[in-house]
Amino acid sequence: MNYTRILLRMAKLARHPPSMKQVMIVVVVIAICLALFGLEYFELLPDCMQLERAPRKLPRF
Repeated sequence: MNYTRILLRMAKLARHPPSMKQVMIVVVVIAICLALFGLEYFELLPDCMQLERAPRKLPRF
C-alpha cells in the first residue's frame, strides 16, 4: 500500500481543514444512517418501509 499518498492527504487536511458546514453535513448523514439502522434492528419501522423477501424457488430437476 502506498502510505505516501495517505500522508500527503493527511497533511493537506491539517493545513486546510474542512469547514464546519461540511463537518455538520457528515455528522447529520451518519446520525440518520444510525437512526435508520436502530429502527430496523429493533423492528420499529412501519410496514411500508419493510422489505418483503421473495420466496426462494427451488430448481426443478
